[in-house]
Formats: sequence, C-alpha cells, structure tokens
Amino acid sequence: MSRGYALGLIAVLLLGTALGLGTYTFAYAKGWSYLTNDAEACANCHVMSEQYSGWTKSSHRSVAVCNDCHVPHDLVGKYYTKGRNGFWHSYYFTTGAFEEPIRATPKSREIAEANCRRCHEPVVAAMGTPAHAGSTDISCVRCHGSVGHMELGATNVAQEGSHD
Repeated sequence: MSRGYALGLIAVLLLGTALGLGTYTFAYAKGWSYLTNDAEACANCHVMSEQYSGWTKSSHRSVAVCNDCHVPHDLVGKYYTKGRNGFWHSYYFTTGAFEEPIRATPKSREIAEANCRRCHEPVVAAMGTPAHAGSTDISCVRCHGSVGHMELGATNVAQEGSHD
C-alpha cells in the first residue's frame, strides 16, 4: 500500500467519523428545531431551562420569541449566528466547560442591544436624550437586563477569552 493511499484512507476515515458524530449529535440534540422560530427549541438542553421559564413569565412572551432578541434580523446574520451559537452551545454542553449561571457573550449582548433599539425605536427616539436616542455609550440591557428572562444571570457579560 502506498503512502498516499494510506494518508487518503486515514483522511476519509477521519472525515467519515466526524460526519457521523456530527450527524448523530445533530439528530440527538434535535438540531433541526433550532432552525425554527419555536422558543421551546431553546430549552432542548436543560442548561437553558431557567431562561426559558423566565421568558414564559416575562412581559415579552406575548410579543417576542428567542430569535426576536438573540439573532440579527437579516437572513445571513440570523443563520450564521444560529450556527455559531449552536456549535458553541453544543461544545460547552458536551464538555461541561461553562460557568453557571450562563452569561451572554459580548457579541450576543451586541445583538440583543441592536434588537432592543430596533423594536423600541419609537420610545427611544421620543426620549430625545443623547444617552438614549442614538447613543452607543449606554446599553439598554445594562438597566433593563432582566426584562426578557425575569432574572439577571442570563445577561451578565461573559469573561474575557470567550469564543466571540
């Protein structure tokens, strides 16, 4: 057997193993559900149960689902963010290498901030103060961090060195 053939065979075996494990994990974790707008999908893993429960008791439950606050509202940004978050959520859940309470990363906070301002733009603009209208020096989630989940733990900034 030639060296090239052996290396090719090893590459095919490694690729097949990765593809098989990825497919199994996607099916086991109900990965297809994350492509929907169903808020229950976000609670598929028990780590998010507290956040889901908080959302069901919040004022936002009747007007917003997880995607409304936690992903960009353009097609590419939405599915890129879902893919990135899905990968890292799977990684951290599988390895157990996460702190509780879970915390939003700086990138996740940036997306949530943009979505707060998008939905509440008329109110923010009506305030007319530089601190609210158009200013990036102040964060909606800094003062209103418990609005969507009825608890503050989900909105804390992740520690330095996060994956974003």
